[in-house]
Amino acid sequence: MTTQKYFPHVNGKMFAENVALSNIAKQVGTPFYCYSNTAISQNFKDYQQAFSTALTNQETLICYAVKANGNQAVLSTLAKLGSGADVVSMGEIRRARAAGIPANKIVYSGVAKVEPEIEYALNEGIFQFNIESEPELELISQVATRLNKIAAIAFRINPDVCANTHAKISTGKAENKFGVPISKARQAYNRAASLPNIKVQGVDVHIGSQLTQLTPFEEAYKRIAQLVIDLRSDGHDINVVDIGGGLGITYNDEVIPAKEDYAAIAKKQLGHLNCKIVVEPGRSLLGNAGILVSSVVYVKTGEERQFLILDVGMNDLIRPSMYDAFHEIIAVDISKTALKTYDIVGPVCETGDTFAKGRQVHESQSGDLIAIMSCGAYGAVMASTYNTRMLAPEIMVKDTDFAIVRPRPNYDEVINADIVPSWV
Repeated sequence: MTTQKYFPHVNGKMFAENVALSNIAKQVGTPFYCYSNTAISQNFKDYQQAFSTALTNQETLICYAVKANGNQAVLSTLAKLGSGADVVSMGEIRRARAAGIPANKIVYSGVAKVEPEIEYALNEGIFQFNIESEPELELISQVATRLNKIAAIAFRINPDVCANTHAKISTGKAENKFGVPISKARQAYNRAASLPNIKVQGVDVHIGSQLTQLTPFEEAYKRIAQLVIDLRSDGHDINVVDIGGGLGITYNDEVIPAKEDYAAIAKKQLGHLNCKIVVEPGRSLLGNAGILVSSVVYVKTGEERQFLILDVGMNDLIRPSMYDAFHEIIAVDISKTALKTYDIVGPVCETGDTFAKGRQVHESQSGDLIAIMSCGAYGAVMASTYNTRMLAPEIMVKDTDFAIVRPRPNYDEVINADIVPSWV
């Protein structure tokens, strides 16, 4: 079960911090995403504390992985706490900069950077490009030379380590599309050192998302440490190690290592290198800091089971359909009813629009509110208007206050985004 610290039930009614979810629903309507500002802030501070304590004599930079949730209210919250940003597109650089994150705290990842994106990043003066391939290196050198800029780079190294996570979010095995094989790393760095307007400064590794064990991190970092030693012996001034993110959260019954233990692994394997350590948490900052609140539309009795049909669909939360992901599902009001078993589904015309099968939830009826937990990361950011369904608004709560931080669009806005050519 996920922690209910920031989304507790008080006298049987569910709150976000100190705001009743039923009050938000009355004013905003359902479905809606709801984020706890306090949870986001505390999660970030926990990372700061863990790494500053473990690596007392080394500089660390925590770069939030913007892909997890790019809402400006989220980014602004983290910017004020001193966060950097791990980005994968020009759009995410723009989001980070608009939220107040300095360019010199931005690392640019991603497997298919194109020329306009590279140019924009160079003009902004970002901290580092995490390079995925030698063709990308060549292009960055060409663009930097044309602009008379210096591009600071690290290669993303694929260490061929199994992350023991879902196949679709594992990124560090030899068969994955990400990074330069560790067996070819020294050759790649030698090529980088020979190119104009390239500053070789770091090594990057990211083996996957939603990791629940420290052993894969330790194995990857051990291999990276040896690589840094080898690269230095080749004459490269390696002074940055980007250790990626990937620490998981509790969706159901996962036991997640403490951030202090994660930082201790970094110290154990990398501390002797005296490098600046860059950490890229995403899910572990936002995942359990957000929920998705919906209403029951119908309770339907089928041939063999009962269905709880919600007003939230796979277009709002794709993870269960895409990854077979488990999300805890809780009635907002648990004060009056006993548990009952349902298949919990949405309104989209797809059998895959299913959030859970045979799940126990407090007995519900039409109009009751249901909370889908652990949706702060890879929820709203992956949503779409499939079936011409409006995107769910996003709400942020802090103590007794809440604000709409992304409104629900209207039908005219969505439909008028299309342009009918004159010859139709």
